[in-house]
Amino acid sequence: MKKLVIYVHGKGGNADEANHYKPLFPDFDVVGFDYKAETPWDAKQEFSAYFDSVAAGYDEVVLIANSIGAFFSMNALDEKRIKQALFISPMVNLEKLICNMMLWANVSEDELREKGEIATNFGETLSWKYLCYVRENPIKWNVPTHILYGSNDNLTDLETMQDFAQKVGATFTIMQGGEHWFHTDEQMDFLDRWIEKCQNKH
Repeated sequence: MKKLVIYVHGKGGNADEANHYKPLFPDFDVVGFDYKAETPWDAKQEFSAYFDSVAAGYDEVVLIANSIGAFFSMNALDEKRIKQALFISPMVNLEKLICNMMLWANVSEDELREKGEIATNFGETLSWKYLCYVRENPIKWNVPTHILYGSNDNLTDLETMQDFAQKVGATFTIMQGGEHWFHTDEQMDFLDRWIEKCQNKH
Protein backbone atom coordinates (compact mmCIF):
# COMPACT_ATOMS: atom_id res chain seq x y z
CA MET A 1 0.00 0.00 0.00
CA LYS A 2 1.57 3.26 -1.13
CA LYS A 3 1.04 6.23 1.15
CA LEU A 4 1.86 9.90 0.64
CA VAL A 5 2.07 13.01 2.80
CA ILE A 6 1.76 16.35 1.00
CA TYR A 7 3.06 19.30 3.00
CA VAL A 8 1.88 22.83 2.15
CA HIS A 9 3.78 25.72 3.72
CA GLY A 10 2.46 29.10 4.79
CA LYS A 11 3.44 32.57 3.62
CA GLY A 12 7.20 32.97 3.62
CA GLY A 13 7.74 29.24 4.10
CA ASN A 14 9.13 26.68 1.70
CA ALA A 15 8.82 23.06 0.64
CA ASP A 16 11.96 22.05 2.56
CA GLU A 17 9.93 22.30 5.77
CA ALA A 18 8.43 18.96 4.73
CA ASN A 19 11.65 17.26 5.86
CA HIS A 20 10.61 17.81 9.48
CA TYR A 21 7.67 15.45 9.00
CA LYS A 22 9.50 12.52 7.42
CA PRO A 23 10.45 10.85 10.74
CA LEU A 24 6.83 11.23 11.90
CA PHE A 25 5.53 9.34 8.86
CA PRO A 26 8.05 6.52 8.33
CA ASP A 27 5.66 4.50 6.16
CA PHE A 28 4.86 7.42 3.85
CA ASP A 29 6.58 9.25 1.07
CA VAL A 30 6.67 12.91 2.15
CA VAL A 31 6.76 15.75 -0.38
CA GLY A 32 6.66 19.51 0.03
CA PHE A 33 4.65 21.65 -2.36
CA ASP A 34 6.52 24.81 -3.33
CA TYR A 35 3.58 26.67 -4.82
CA LYS A 36 3.77 30.05 -6.51
CA ALA A 37 0.16 31.25 -6.18
CA GLU A 38 -0.56 34.28 -4.01
CA THR A 39 -4.32 34.40 -4.55
CA PRO A 40 -7.01 31.75 -4.01
CA TRP A 41 -8.11 31.82 -7.65
CA ASP A 42 -4.57 31.08 -8.85
CA ALA A 43 -4.08 28.53 -6.08
CA LYS A 44 -7.25 26.70 -7.06
CA GLN A 45 -5.71 25.77 -10.41
CA GLU A 46 -2.14 25.25 -9.22
CA PHE A 47 -3.03 23.15 -6.17
CA SER A 48 -5.48 20.94 -8.05
CA ALA A 49 -3.00 20.23 -10.85
CA TYR A 50 -0.19 19.51 -8.39
CA PHE A 51 -2.31 17.15 -6.31
CA ASP A 52 -3.39 15.18 -9.36
CA SER A 53 0.21 14.84 -10.55
CA VAL A 54 1.80 13.73 -7.26
CA ALA A 55 -1.05 11.70 -5.76
CA ALA A 56 -1.49 9.45 -8.78
CA GLY A 57 -0.57 5.89 -7.89
CA TYR A 58 -0.92 6.33 -4.13
CA ASP A 59 -3.54 4.48 -2.11
CA GLU A 60 -3.62 6.96 0.75
CA VAL A 61 -2.90 10.69 0.93
CA VAL A 62 -2.49 12.80 4.08
CA LEU A 63 -2.40 16.59 3.79
CA ILE A 64 -0.42 18.77 6.21
CA ALA A 65 -0.89 22.49 5.68
CA ASN A 66 0.11 25.70 7.43
CA SER A 67 -1.66 29.05 7.67
CA ILE A 68 -2.65 30.45 4.26
CA GLY A 69 -1.53 27.16 2.73
CA ALA A 70 -4.40 25.49 4.58
CA PHE A 71 -6.87 28.02 3.20
CA PHE A 72 -5.59 27.57 -0.34
CA SER A 73 -5.80 23.79 0.11
CA MET A 74 -9.40 23.90 1.30
CA ASN A 75 -10.30 26.23 -1.54
CA ALA A 76 -8.81 23.88 -4.13
CA LEU A 77 -8.79 20.30 -2.85
CA ASP A 78 -12.16 19.64 -1.22
CA GLU A 79 -13.17 17.06 -3.81
CA LYS A 80 -9.81 15.28 -3.91
CA ARG A 81 -9.17 11.88 -2.36
CA ILE A 82 -7.55 12.85 0.96
CA LYS A 83 -7.70 10.49 3.93
CA GLN A 84 -7.09 13.19 6.52
CA ALA A 85 -5.84 16.74 6.87
CA LEU A 86 -3.63 18.15 9.60
CA PHE A 87 -3.89 21.94 9.72
CA ILE A 88 -1.45 24.06 11.72
CA SER A 89 -2.73 27.59 12.44
CA PRO A 90 -5.02 27.49 9.42
CA MET A 91 -6.54 30.67 8.07
CA VAL A 92 -10.21 29.80 8.07
CA ASN A 93 -12.02 33.13 7.67
CA LEU A 94 -10.24 35.36 5.17
CA GLU A 95 -13.15 37.79 4.95
CA LYS A 96 -12.88 38.53 8.66
CA LEU A 97 -9.09 38.83 8.46
CA ILE A 98 -9.22 41.22 5.50
CA CYS A 99 -11.87 43.34 7.22
CA ASN A 100 -9.70 43.45 10.34
CA MET A 101 -6.73 44.56 8.25
CA MET A 102 -8.90 47.26 6.71
CA LEU A 103 -9.66 48.52 10.21
CA TRP A 104 -5.97 48.47 11.14
CA ALA A 105 -5.17 50.43 7.98
CA ASN A 106 -8.18 52.75 8.38
CA VAL A 107 -9.49 51.78 4.93
CA SER A 108 -13.21 51.68 4.16
CA GLU A 109 -14.93 49.25 1.80
CA ASP A 110 -15.87 52.11 -0.50
CA GLU A 111 -12.26 53.25 -0.66
CA LEU A 112 -10.99 49.74 -1.38
CA ARG A 113 -13.67 49.19 -4.03
CA GLU A 114 -12.70 52.43 -5.73
CA LYS A 115 -8.93 51.92 -5.67
CA GLY A 116 -8.84 48.15 -6.16
CA GLU A 117 -5.65 47.66 -4.18
CA ILE A 118 -4.20 49.58 -1.23
CA ALA A 119 -0.78 48.96 0.30
CA THR A 120 -0.60 49.05 4.10
CA ASN A 121 2.19 50.02 6.47
CA PHE A 122 2.22 46.50 7.94
CA GLY A 123 3.35 44.79 4.76
CA GLU A 124 0.05 43.55 3.34
CA THR A 125 -1.72 44.83 0.23
CA LEU A 126 -5.48 45.01 0.57
CA SER A 127 -7.34 43.83 -2.53
CA TRP A 128 -10.99 44.37 -3.41
CA LYS A 129 -10.88 41.39 -5.80
CA TYR A 130 -9.54 39.16 -3.00
CA LEU A 131 -12.24 40.30 -0.58
CA CYS A 132 -14.97 39.68 -3.16
CA TYR A 133 -13.57 36.24 -3.97
CA VAL A 134 -13.60 34.98 -0.39
CA ARG A 135 -17.12 36.32 0.08
CA GLU A 136 -18.37 34.63 -3.07
CA ASN A 137 -16.51 31.34 -2.51
CA PRO A 138 -17.11 30.16 1.07
CA ILE A 139 -15.04 27.21 2.21
CA LYS A 140 -16.54 23.77 1.71
CA TRP A 141 -14.44 21.11 3.40
CA ASN A 142 -15.47 17.51 3.99
CA VAL A 143 -12.09 15.89 4.68
CA PRO A 144 -11.51 14.41 8.18
CA THR A 145 -9.42 17.14 9.76
CA HIS A 146 -7.34 17.89 12.86
CA ILE A 147 -6.52 21.50 13.75
CA LEU A 148 -3.64 22.77 15.89
CA TYR A 149 -3.96 26.33 17.18
CA GLY A 150 -1.73 28.54 19.31
CA SER A 151 -3.51 30.58 21.97
CA ASN A 152 -1.42 33.63 21.00
CA ASP A 153 -2.29 33.44 17.29
CA ASN A 154 -2.42 37.07 16.15
CA LEU A 155 -4.27 36.41 12.88
CA THR A 156 -7.23 34.23 13.88
CA ASP A 157 -9.10 34.56 17.17
CA LEU A 158 -10.11 31.55 19.24
CA GLU A 159 -13.84 31.90 18.64
CA THR A 160 -13.39 31.99 14.85
CA MET A 161 -11.24 28.86 14.93
CA GLN A 162 -13.60 27.01 17.27
CA ASP A 163 -16.58 27.87 15.09
CA PHE A 164 -14.80 26.59 12.01
CA ALA A 165 -13.66 23.37 13.69
CA GLN A 166 -17.23 22.68 14.77
CA LYS A 167 -18.57 23.49 11.30
CA VAL A 168 -16.31 21.00 9.52
CA GLY A 169 -16.26 18.42 12.33
CA ALA A 170 -12.53 18.79 13.00
CA THR A 171 -10.72 17.89 16.20
CA PHE A 172 -9.30 21.01 17.80
CA THR A 173 -6.14 21.24 19.90
CA ILE A 174 -4.88 24.42 21.56
CA MET A 175 -1.29 25.01 22.62
CA GLN A 176 -1.32 27.53 25.43
CA GLY A 177 1.26 30.19 24.61
CA GLY A 178 1.60 28.92 21.05
CA GLU A 179 1.89 31.42 18.21
CA HIS A 180 0.57 31.54 14.66
CA TRP A 181 3.97 30.36 13.48
CA PHE A 182 5.06 27.20 15.30
CA HIS A 183 8.85 27.42 15.31
CA THR A 184 10.41 27.24 18.79
CA ASP A 185 11.68 23.92 20.15
CA GLU A 186 8.80 23.80 22.63
CA GLN A 187 6.22 24.54 19.95
CA MET A 188 7.65 21.98 17.54
CA ASP A 189 7.74 19.32 20.27
CA PHE A 190 4.07 20.03 20.96
CA LEU A 191 3.31 19.85 17.23
CA ASP A 192 5.11 16.50 16.92
CA ARG A 193 3.19 15.00 19.83
CA TRP A 194 -0.05 16.32 18.33
CA ILE A 195 0.69 14.63 15.01
CA GLU A 196 1.43 11.34 16.76
CA LYS A 197 -1.90 11.54 18.60
CA CYS A 198 -3.73 12.31 15.36
CA GLN A 199 -2.16 9.28 13.70
CA ASN A 200 -3.29 7.06 16.55
CA LYS A 201 -6.88 8.13 15.89
CA HIS A 202 -6.80 6.68 12.37
